[in-house]
Amino acid sequence: MLLTDTHTHFYYETDVVNQALMMERCLANDVKRLFLPNVDVASIKMIDDLVNRYPENCFAMAGLHPCDVKEEYQTQLATIHQSITGRKIYAIGEIGIDLYWDKTTLAIQQDAFKQQIKWAKELSLPIVIHCREAFDEVFEVLEELNDDKLRGIFHCFTGNLEQAKRAIALGFYLGIGGVVTYKKAGLDLTLAEISLNDIVLETDSPYLAPVPYRGKPNESSYLIHVAQKVADIYNISLNEVAEVTTENSKKIFGV
Repeated sequence: MLLTDTHTHFYYETDVVNQALMMERCLANDVKRLFLPNVDVASIKMIDDLVNRYPENCFAMAGLHPCDVKEEYQTQLATIHQSITGRKIYAIGEIGIDLYWDKTTLAIQQDAFKQQIKWAKELSLPIVIHCREAFDEVFEVLEELNDDKLRGIFHCFTGNLEQAKRAIALGFYLGIGGVVTYKKAGLDLTLAEISLNDIVLETDSPYLAPVPYRGKPNESSYLIHVAQKVADIYNISLNEVAEVTTENSKKIFGV
């Protein structure tokens, strides 16, 4: 069995011994592919160090997280864009719009989002979208820039069925993580109306740990619990969930 965590901040653990133990737990749970979203300039080196240590398992992205879009965002964008040269990048992300923490930065978040979508198109890469309390604003940008080069993942998808179908129609996969295991989230009901061919799995570790670890630090090895919940929703085997979602990740990332 081969499981793919399409979104993990594995690099937030900086101790190499703890990293090694975390990776051992991943491999023990058949989580063998980890895609690492970039969030700011500082995380570039952290990601590169992890990729260099585990080149068969870890894959880098490049992007500026919307919560890090501040006054100096153009400087950060320039540095991140420059860093792509000479590195193997599999997606532009995580990028998008977040109106949960700060609504006053919407205009510059939109600008940063559009600039990074342009990078992705120029590089023929997918985008990985962070969308929090901003579905309308994100869809507005995507529909404005929609073409045959626009594709990717709605990371940590927690929207309703209408939003799910809208994302899929735009050529995006839904990133499903620990929230699907939460009883009151309702994501299981939405997924039941969506094809397995339209989703990928993720942890967003160290955040949003699935049941039975809810409220504790998350890690990529816990993806097995997300996969099992998805298997229960579709009434299929864990192996089939792993096979289909990993194949979906290969279609997106090209590896």
